[in-house]
Amino acid sequence: MIKSDFLENLKQITPEEKDILNGKNAINRDIYMLGIDNTINSKKLLDEGKLITMRKHTRFIDFPEHSHDYIELIYMCQGSTTHIIEGKETKLQEGELLFLGQGIHHSIKKANENDIAVNFIILPHFFGDTLPAFGDTESPIKTFFINCLCGNGSNSFLHFNVSNIPEIQNLMENLILIVTKDTPNRRRQLQMTMALIFMQIISHTDKLVAEINDDTVVFKLLDYIETNYINGNLSEAARIFHYDISWLSREILKKTGKTFTKLMQEKRLSQAAFLLENTKRSFTDISVAVGYENTSYFHKIFTANFKMSPKEYRKRKK
Repeated sequence: MIKSDFLENLKQITPEEKDILNGKNAINRDIYMLGIDNTINSKKLLDEGKLITMRKHTRFIDFPEHSHDYIELIYMCQGSTTHIIEGKETKLQEGELLFLGQGIHHSIKKANENDIAVNFIILPHFFGDTLPAFGDTESPIKTFFINCLCGNGSNSFLHFNVSNIPEIQNLMENLILIVTKDTPNRRRQLQMTMALIFMQIISHTDKLVAEINDDTVVFKLLDYIETNYINGNLSEAARIFHYDISWLSREILKKTGKTFTKLMQEKRLSQAAFLLENTKRSFTDISVAVGYENTSYFHKIFTANFKMSPKEYRKRKK
């Protein structure tokens, strides 16, 4: 873990944190962003010519949703922080690592005084010389960095619980110490240390506790609709899968081209059509069985969808 003297230095109140404690109720956008865009810009944080730097996470306030134009590595030195990544809540505990692809949407709940995290701001081509460390081994972290280098990291993150692996903890401490120095061979030292971290992580892929997959959200929701089409709703789905409801609504529309309501309606009407064709149940019974208490409304949307009434549909199928 981080040496106590260095940790005490990280605990010091920054000027931005001092303003927050004195009553300012927002982060200082001038530190992170250009204009009104909520993208944290690497040019604001990285000196010209540098590919990597480090800054302490700002405590005492919720850090609002944002994206960034670089790869971010967060290391939890002490305590914990709660992150909302693409609508999904992830808690980062002491000693854990979180890799965030460029462009991913991310917010952090308020951290307290003893919650100390450091953020590494890294331009993608910093990793060009470290990728050989992966060899021919296929792994989530190799895929993550290849996607980031190709500009496809907008929906990528990896969360590793490596707090009980001394080798990785020692390497992270070395990385922190090297990045704060300005020696002639600093970049090479950083790249070699990062390559060693990658090699250790590859040996402990069982420590991957969370990753995002573009299709995972869709699969989860379609499975939810399949079994909950009668009484299900978006709020319940968001709660079950730990997603922010607004983000989930946007993501489903983006991935499927349809709203949650439309997907639910399609499943209900599909089931109604099956019951009309294969049973002798009344139209009212079928309407209630697929989730529509209002039979008149059921008739209306069924007719609009199939271009014929439930009665006509049953007659034609028979």
